[in-house]
Amino acid sequence: MKIIVIGAVAGGTSAAAKARRNDDSAEIVIYEKDQDISYSGCGLPYFIGGKVASIMELTPRTPEFFKTKYNIDVHIHHEVLKINICDKNVIIKNLETGAIFEDRYDKLIISTGAQAFVPPIKGIELENVFFLRNVQDALKIKTFMNNHKPQTAVVVGTGFIGFEVMENLLACGIQVTLVERAGKLTPNLDADMSQYLEKLLKQKAIPILKNANVVEATAQGVVLEDGSLVPGEMIIVATGVKPNVSLAREAGLLLGVTGALRVDERMMTIDTDIYACGDCIETWSSVTKKPHYRPLGSTANKTGRICGDNITGGNVIYPGNLSTGIFKVFDISIGSTGLSEAEALKEGYDIEIVHNIKPDKPGYYGGREMLIKAIADRATQKLLGVQIIGYEGVDKRLDVFVTLITYGATVAEFFDLDLGYAPPFSTTKDPIHYTGMILDNALNNGRKLITPADLKKN
Repeated sequence: MKIIVIGAVAGGTSAAAKARRNDDSAEIVIYEKDQDISYSGCGLPYFIGGKVASIMELTPRTPEFFKTKYNIDVHIHHEVLKINICDKNVIIKNLETGAIFEDRYDKLIISTGAQAFVPPIKGIELENVFFLRNVQDALKIKTFMNNHKPQTAVVVGTGFIGFEVMENLLACGIQVTLVERAGKLTPNLDADMSQYLEKLLKQKAIPILKNANVVEATAQGVVLEDGSLVPGEMIIVATGVKPNVSLAREAGLLLGVTGALRVDERMMTIDTDIYACGDCIETWSSVTKKPHYRPLGSTANKTGRICGDNITGGNVIYPGNLSTGIFKVFDISIGSTGLSEAEALKEGYDIEIVHNIKPDKPGYYGGREMLIKAIADRATQKLLGVQIIGYEGVDKRLDVFVTLITYGATVAEFFDLDLGYAPPFSTTKDPIHYTGMILDNALNNGRKLITPADLKKN
């Protein structure tokens, strides 16, 4: 059997490696149009900030590595131009020589990833305007910083990448202004939690502009819709990504409602010999079972493994995801999983909401405030989603909440968890316990909770 993989970053290489573990006789070939393969894209902001000293730390695997360890042939600078489903072949261009040739497959894996969403901004092609999607983007930013020594920068967008780039530019001594088109920071948080995060950032003197629509980029900064100039010698555009699906679309494969490539729970497309994984595919919520687009490194690696397993005879089922995400800004950690309040209401759930503020560990051991927003379904008394902002231990609590949602625990059962306790790590009753207790009291003991929205109404 011959397996061709299109794309050699997270999903594609994970799929190929798993396929090889299952089948040591298959011929496996990967085509990648770029130079770098199997790299840690999530580490790129930290290379810019100097926390990662060498880009080689983020690109430890080469084509030679895959040939030696897995007997997988990886061809970089090779762009797949077309997929011929009827003939079961792909047309490839060698970007170094210009030669065009075809290669036949028995099974095909599409892992073409995502590309930066480019907003309609005049001057976006200027040399001081950057996106951050791959290793070469990071090297361009680093080279510009080394050559031009900028003192000011503008970051457009407040998703994970926007915040992480902001922090790392500040670590380099560059003054940064955050510009966000929406009325709140980060799409991962509800408005009330976003407001809390904004308060913490303003305490650190971070300039933040909301409801600010950038219409032009210049050498001096960005021009907003109202004509004002936000100064910045370098501009990072972090306005999200969109799936790379042109190859799949032109081949006649089905796209989903999100515009990403539709796959079933085994990562198979509508063609039984073509599978897909990574940032190019549409996944679904494990809460609502409805499709969504969540281009995350963790999801790309997981779907890649499932893809490689099933294409070689396995029967692994992908259950969907909770859109779990976490990022850090200075000493503040921000995490979320499951449905937001806005999403839960849109889905028609009758919800109970708690905002639980507790220390992450005892005050005498340096405990600091942790804010947990939890959304529960009144009908089932199960958790739908959680958002957390705090300092230490946010990741630990977030992962426990992920487990509780995944396995369907009721809020009353949170108290039964035998969590690890010692003063350096937690309080005797953990913030997770308190969250369950408060929700249980509200749902079963008549103790009504008041939300920020309730206060606003009154």
